[in-house]
Amino acid sequence: MQLSAAPLAWRKSKACANQACVEVAEQPDTFFVRDSKNSTGSVLTFNRADWGSFIAGIRTDALDPR
Repeated sequence: MQLSAAPLAWRKSKACANQACVEVAEQPDTFFVRDSKNSTGSVLTFNRADWGSFIAGIRTDALDPR
């Protein structure tokens, strides 16, 4: 994966009302996700196809462990 020289522009959902949030950054074919409380911690990386599947899973509750 090739990162651009520019720093990532992290964004957090406007619906985030507490500190249990994630931040997302995007480059042309890569999406990055991190814990908003730990900006220097681990970062998940998704290609465009996997990101689409991840978002679809969230929207349909397919990722709910219950």
